[in-house]
Amino acid sequence: MGLTYTIKNQEGQYFITCTVHQWIDVFTKEVYKEILLDSIRHCQENKGLQVYGWVLMTNHIHMIISSNKNKLTDIIRDFKKYTATKIVDAIANNATESRKNWLLWLLKNDNEINFWQEGYHGEEIFTLEFFETKLNYMHQNPVKAGIVEKEEEYLYSSCGDYYGIRKGKLDLIIEYGI
Repeated sequence: MGLTYTIKNQEGQYFITCTVHQWIDVFTKEVYKEILLDSIRHCQENKGLQVYGWVLMTNHIHMIISSNKNKLTDIIRDFKKYTATKIVDAIANNATESRKNWLLWLLKNDNEINFWQEGYHGEEIFTLEFFETKLNYMHQNPVKAGIVEKEEEYLYSSCGDYYGIRKGKLDLIIEYGI
């Protein structure tokens, strides 16, 4: 991974993307989505992760985040490691997972888990315009994917919070953070 998309300013606000290995559609099942969201909540409550916006798609998550406690790079590293292990274990132990053997074949090799693609494409946010561009991009993802007609209908994003129509699944800081 090049240095262009690395986190240099640990106190900065960043747009990141974490993508499942080979773009596999893992987050089609509620159980795997909840593992991921629970891990984000843990990072918020215990590690100082601040979430300004997010969207969870079937094979990736976009977030605008910062940290007020620990190094952001450490939080992301721990988040990816923990969720990879927990989700692969959940797949292995899910008696109703029809794709179990195929998923494990792709995501686990000789006891080594290969759940997330390397990196997270971190882009530091310096302006309100860039913040809004990334937030709109995230919220439009489910519309462009054909999952919903209106961005505010999608439950696995921060859009409902920003529109003021519902409290979302994650606590947010609804403001530009610089």
